[in-house]
Amino acid sequence: MATDLAPGAPTAPYPATARRTTVDSPVGPLDVVIDDSGALLRIAFDGREDPASALAPADLAFPPLQRVIAQLGEYFARERRAFEGITLAPIGTPFQQRVWALLQQIPYGETWSYAELADRLRPKAHARPVGGANGRNPIPIIIPCHRVIGADRQLTGFGGGLARKRWLLAHEGASFIDNAEHRQLPIF
Repeated sequence: MATDLAPGAPTAPYPATARRTTVDSPVGPLDVVIDDSGALLRIAFDGREDPASALAPADLAFPPLQRVIAQLGEYFARERRAFEGITLAPIGTPFQQRVWALLQQIPYGETWSYAELADRLRPKAHARPVGGANGRNPIPIIIPCHRVIGADRQLTGFGGGLARKRWLLAHEGASFIDNAEHRQLPIF
């Protein structure tokens, strides 16, 4: 499906029941979009999710939202390596859904290349469309698209910016090559 939306933007409108809140994190503010059934639809960095900013505020007492916020906090405190009991409902094509499901199999602290991801996908796919689907992941961190790096083990693009990807991988203790580590880069 062709869209004019920015990379990482949802490929379909949010349901009428979608609500949003902003959560502080070490990688900057995260916009969290959840629907009334408790399904997580989106996490966006820095309020970049313009369609989400028009949504009504979420009820912070809603148990599924509390679970998402608590588990993100535990992840950032290094008390959680896997997210559990969170219903995910990312909006995307069937191919994107398959890639996003596979991303969830990359263990905490490990990385796969785009080629490895493509080889593990069934039926197999080429790295480029897999990379495109990875880049449109609407639920970063929980669907860990930051764990995908180049075949040469170097950092590659990330919808939240390379500084965030670098931080997330270092936070998890993942191994990667960072040719930019000696350059001054803006952090969030």
